[in-house]
Amino acid sequence: MATQGLPATFQHLSMAGGVRAAASRNPGKVAYRHGDKERRYGELVERIDRVTAALSAGLGLGPGDHAAIVAKNSIEYMELIFGASQAGVALATVNPRLAPAEIAAICDDAQAKVLFVDAASADAVADTDFATVRRRFVIDHDMEDWLATAKPLATVPAVPEWSVFTIPYTSGTTGKPKGVLVPHRSRVLTLFGMAVEYGCYSPDDRFLAIAPMCHGAGLIFSLAPVFFGGYAEIMDRFDPEAVMRALKDGDMTGFFGVPTHFHAMMSLDKSFLDAHRPAHLRSVISNAAALPQAMKEQLVDYFGEGLLHETYGSTEAGIVTNLRPADQLRKQACVGQPFPCTEIELRRDDGTLCAPDEVGELFSTGPYLFNGYWQRDEATAEAFHDGWVTVGDLARRDAEGYLYIVDRKKDMVISGGTNIYPREVEEVLIKHPDVVDVAVIGVPDERWGERLKAFVVTSPGATVDTDAVEAYCEGRISRIKTPKDVEVIAQIPRNANGKVLKTELRKRA
Repeated sequence: MATQGLPATFQHLSMAGGVRAAASRNPGKVAYRHGDKERRYGELVERIDRVTAALSAGLGLGPGDHAAIVAKNSIEYMELIFGASQAGVALATVNPRLAPAEIAAICDDAQAKVLFVDAASADAVADTDFATVRRRFVIDHDMEDWLATAKPLATVPAVPEWSVFTIPYTSGTTGKPKGVLVPHRSRVLTLFGMAVEYGCYSPDDRFLAIAPMCHGAGLIFSLAPVFFGGYAEIMDRFDPEAVMRALKDGDMTGFFGVPTHFHAMMSLDKSFLDAHRPAHLRSVISNAAALPQAMKEQLVDYFGEGLLHETYGSTEAGIVTNLRPADQLRKQACVGQPFPCTEIELRRDDGTLCAPDEVGELFSTGPYLFNGYWQRDEATAEAFHDGWVTVGDLARRDAEGYLYIVDRKKDMVISGGTNIYPREVEEVLIKHPDVVDVAVIGVPDERWGERLKAFVVTSPGATVDTDAVEAYCEGRISRIKTPKDVEVIAQIPRNANGKVLKTELRKRA
């Protein structure tokens, strides 16, 4: 590794390094618990090192190589993330809810040489061909034997902090998934920013990890507690009653959720909520979609004042803004102020800066930015502008410096905390034998934040309804991307250049 020009005392930032330092303080302390399984810090570091050795010495993988993981939340998921990154191997974190063909496309695009899957995903992709994967490991069955063959590390590898930590996949206007190259430095510094902003990541804190680790936010909020020597309890599926019990009985001090989670929790019977009111919470963090004002008021009333944060960000730029507890009820439909060490500009189409309350494209810069898209030079060039990053969101800033997201320039839909890109869905539906034209948008949904609605033009005499669309999408795209509403119309509205006028469709919806 090149160290020329660096001070002799320089040390690269790494996730595994943070956990190792935390373990040196108290190796016998429980770091993670998942159901009946737990890992103490000393054991966790030993297993992380075994993952590193098994990948490097055992499989011959090293810096620049990629692997993939398709699994639900688990302690082993975190061990693989830590251990692979320590070996310089970046894991593509793939959503297990995707269809087998979608999983294979992402793994092949990432050039993943090894695939880690849980038992359910292993069955789903059993008959799926992968172009680059040469080994598959079923976490539930193979991991212990695999780690047992690993020789202890002679030395801990030093991986450049600007190299790739993980590769979460997101989609763009083309509808084709893109690998987001997230560097070690970005995510380690994000953790320090989170500790400052949210106040629930000391060694004495206890965090409940309920969001899917395949998503950037779910992973980072599961990493943070253990990086700083705290405790994290992992849940592999969302059950609102189980979450409430864990918050109360586990004396949790913080948790992260998406609006869908909060809607389900607050919909529980009042007597149950009253009996399971948490007593030790210091931070409740929401992200991925806007919290309705009524839900904010309900959460503040239930959990108490001074706890709720609403965060805005992207996989590419990391956490960009946060609306702190004191402003939750004062600033409506607001995403707050810039995250620590982050600068934000709102720009007009000509690049000049917007005036207060003028809508413009949001650009941010700071130490949390991604390295670019994997093998997508054109898309990377579109995102970066002289050290500033944009994902195409439109926003305005009020006179006090608070940000408000107005629209998504690229028409992305967020349903249940998951990013969905309409064109990807449209490309599937247009292949339906009875569909002549199609446009997909997001419409408001009280529970999910947004749900997909498809407007279709059919061939003469044909009938296409919601059931037909769901049946056609089965196996072609994941269920979460399947439109829940379908409306047949005579013509998709377009401008003179053929661009779909989705603003007209939103008005109609």
